[in-house]
Amino acid sequence: MSEKNNYFLVKKKALPDVLLKVVEAKRLLEADKNLTVQAAMNRVGISRSSYYKYKDDIMPFRENLQGRTITFMIIMEDVPGLLSEVLKVMAEYEMNILTILQAIPVNGVASLTISADVLSSDTDITEMVSALETLNGICELKLLSRE
Repeated sequence: MSEKNNYFLVKKKALPDVLLKVVEAKRLLEADKNLTVQAAMNRVGISRSSYYKYKDDIMPFRENLQGRTITFMIIMEDVPGLLSEVLKVMAEYEMNILTILQAIPVNGVASLTISADVLSSDTDITEMVSALETLNGICELKLLSRE
């Protein structure tokens, strides 16, 4: 009986350094087809065995998301125009909004759930999430799913 794959969405700051270096090595190898695995390992500072141990198990969140739907939840201050700013950022990253569910604000804070299609293969979801998190009035942002 085969074991079912389990997936976790983890923020970059929570990952061990070796996993981040594996991702960087994969990026280097993809960008330069003439680069050897050993040369890429030397550049990022990990062993070949570490690379081969993790290379198939870690990838940037943005990979293969074009044509897929992501859903995330935002806790935000009840400030006029903030939802408009959130939607503007999403539009800049070529996201097509499917649903928006906003709860009635309580004590000046509202929760918002948004589902959106990723239209472009160039969309970097992690970059978009970072841009949203920097908006004044965003208290918390969590990715709930990607389909």
